[in-house]
Amino acid sequence: MAPVEVIGEVTGESAGRPADPAALRRALRRSERRRQLWAFGLTLPLLGFLVAVFVVPIAGMLKLSVANSELATAMPAATEALRAWDGTGDDGGVPPEAVVAAFATDLEKARAARALAPVAQRLNNAFAGDRTLLQGTARNLPEAPDGSWTATLEALDPAWGEPRIWQSLKRAAAPWTDLYLLQALDLQRDATDAIAPVSADRAIYRNVLLRTFWISFLVTLFCFVIGYPLAYKLSTLPPRLANPLMILVLLPFWTSLLVRSAAWIVVLQREGPINESLLWLGVIAEPVQLVFNRAGVLIAMTHIMLPFMILPLVSVMRSIPKSHMQAAIGLGASPLEAFFKVFLPQTRPGIGAGCLLVFIISIGYYITPALIGGAADQMISYFVAFFTLETVNWGMAGALGSLLLVATLLLYLVYARLVGLDRLRLG
Repeated sequence: MAPVEVIGEVTGESAGRPADPAALRRALRRSERRRQLWAFGLTLPLLGFLVAVFVVPIAGMLKLSVANSELATAMPAATEALRAWDGTGDDGGVPPEAVVAAFATDLEKARAARALAPVAQRLNNAFAGDRTLLQGTARNLPEAPDGSWTATLEALDPAWGEPRIWQSLKRAAAPWTDLYLLQALDLQRDATDAIAPVSADRAIYRNVLLRTFWISFLVTLFCFVIGYPLAYKLSTLPPRLANPLMILVLLPFWTSLLVRSAAWIVVLQREGPINESLLWLGVIAEPVQLVFNRAGVLIAMTHIMLPFMILPLVSVMRSIPKSHMQAAIGLGASPLEAFFKVFLPQTRPGIGAGCLLVFIISIGYYITPALIGGAADQMISYFVAFFTLETVNWGMAGALGSLLLVATLLLYLVYARLVGLDRLRLG
């Protein structure tokens, strides 16, 4: 039934009675609620799709970065004993005999069930060498202790008499851990459970993160410098000329990213067309290295990301009336002055959207730096793939992915803040 008919029935207008304003408002509210519910129902498939392929994977990644279930899964009794232990002991921080006995018993069970590898990997992630200690002890563990389990373990390896290994086990028994997030920031917890920086030879991730931001910033800058004049030209040309040029801009979207990256290797190599052209023109005396280094990464990424800068700029520039520039020139401003004082400020939304889009996509790039860059040009996504595929260290991969997510959210908040301030000034 149409909303007008419903309103008429409720208010009594169809029977010739005067309309009741309160009933009319109620009918309008009911009609509006039905319309909103219908609109919401139409968006449910999209919302379900976003939750399934976007929200759930991100939540899983965040959980992996703090999950600490390896010890609890393989050695449940030892985990409960370690959680109940207060972390202190009579022998310089070694737990009581009951805790050590529970650990030794579960260690033998985990070895027999072939479930010890994840625990050894988890301990080794915190302190290198603990995998060898745990697996070596499990192989030589006797069926019954010769005296106490504490003395037996210390006889197998003196490291079991040190508080450090037991503190590491207690942290591994906790349901959640900050191990991977700290490692992603080149931090760790020392023997006293205090947060401290890792040694200089192990501190790599902060440099990788800075490198990722620096490469993304340069790609964004180059895309803006190249894309802004091109977008301006596309916005001022007639459609019969602008449309074919726009197709050329969109052409990279129709080619596989892997194919484009491989093509740049051919173009940029020492015997490639760029070096040959520069040699023919006399610009260089010998071929220059343009691939497997930072220059190749920047060239290829700028080419790939350029459409993401041009499209928002063209969209905004086409919405600016041409009469604004004409009025500024008519009032005595030079064309250059009119451009910088009238046209350029009105394109700030497109500049912000294009730069934000290019930068956010760039910080997550993997294929292009991996194929075209050298060892010193790999971005943080390379290490996410490394921990996921090579070492199967899901916690570290999730922690690095979480850093990228946080960086992306912070950039968006900064952009939203700047856009909000800009609107206030314009208002």
